[in-house]
Amino acid sequence: MISNWLSAALARRNIHYGWVMVGVTFLTALVSAGAVGAPGVFIVPLQKEFGWSTAQISSALSIRFMLFGLMAPFAAALMNRYGLRNVTLSALVIVVLALVLSLGMTEVWQLILLWGIVVGIGTGMTALVLGATVAARWFTARRGLVVGILTASAATGQLVFLPLLASLTDRMGWRVGLGLMCALLAVAAFAVLMVMRDRPGDVGLRPYGDKGTQPLPAPAANHMPIMAAALGTLRDAAKTRAFWILFATFFICGASTNGLIQVHLIPMCLDFGIPQVEAASLLAAMGIFDFFGTIASGWLSDRYDNRYLLFWYYGLRGLSLVSLPFTDFSFYGLSLFAMFYGLDWIATVPPTVRLTAQRFGPERANLVFGWIFAGHQLGAATAAFGAGLSRTILATYLPAFFVAGALCMVASLIVLAMARQPKTVAA
Repeated sequence: MISNWLSAALARRNIHYGWVMVGVTFLTALVSAGAVGAPGVFIVPLQKEFGWSTAQISSALSIRFMLFGLMAPFAAALMNRYGLRNVTLSALVIVVLALVLSLGMTEVWQLILLWGIVVGIGTGMTALVLGATVAARWFTARRGLVVGILTASAATGQLVFLPLLASLTDRMGWRVGLGLMCALLAVAAFAVLMVMRDRPGDVGLRPYGDKGTQPLPAPAANHMPIMAAALGTLRDAAKTRAFWILFATFFICGASTNGLIQVHLIPMCLDFGIPQVEAASLLAAMGIFDFFGTIASGWLSDRYDNRYLLFWYYGLRGLSLVSLPFTDFSFYGLSLFAMFYGLDWIATVPPTVRLTAQRFGPERANLVFGWIFAGHQLGAATAAFGAGLSRTILATYLPAFFVAGALCMVASLIVLAMARQPKTVAA
């Protein structure tokens, strides 16, 4: 296989194959996240073509966010049983098929089925759990940095494609933009098929930073039912205060990022007379700043108390959301918001992953984090629907931004209620 040849070639240059895994996972997360974020560009074109309301379209997107999160713990169990490559490849194929079929949709129920349910399940089969699993299996040293890089790819992918998609949509229609996403997903699937492997031992290696001399033995076959593994982990984790604090703060994280800014910032900018391409460029700028902010967060999470990092991240995000309506949506005001908010877009993930591993142990960290991430996407779904409802009923998005900012302030305080010393749940 090409992975064995590539591993041997890299070893001669003293490069660990784990960095290839980071590369292919980065690409997969980037493109998959782009598919998750793309519908924000298509809201207005769908309204014009089919006459659907913002609340109707937002209901489909909220279902997608909810399933994207609820699939995470089951995705972790699937990866543990069937392997990273098989699950990732299956997820990409599911998403491509759903998006191709949606090119011919004409009814709201088709939007809900394809963009809500099928894309939600497909993207949820990888989500942030894929990056967390790769970091845990392939790296002993620099694990926090790897989590930061792969988290940044997921968040940035939801934003950086938007200007191109918005431009294509304006000039050639939303179906052309969606077709581009299908092509990029197909490229990612091919890369996964060619080079992704499940564990370092598959290419005769130990994890990066592990000083042993022999490859690790293959783990015992995992025959535990998927539902039992996922739900059993939830049962044990739910007995702890740490789990509920991380779940609640990540719920707020999702409500103040994916569900609000990603879905509704572009249509809100249109309400204030800002063209769609310019609004999408604003989101892309956030994605660029987020890339560096999240990697820096991964570096900081290896060195400082993660509770205090989350205190500052949520507090500063809350201030930026509350201040957005007072920028008058001028070029300079929005540029400042994009920089400030972008640095903090999803910087919360590396500290949250590390706190999860500290409290629940490395063997169950991906499963517990899967449930915590489910909270993130439930928050995103709530905000996606709630902000759309606010626009439909009140003719403005601003109340949703004020509520999200206030919730971030709450999150910054409750995270300090976690005990300083880690407590491990028995496996």
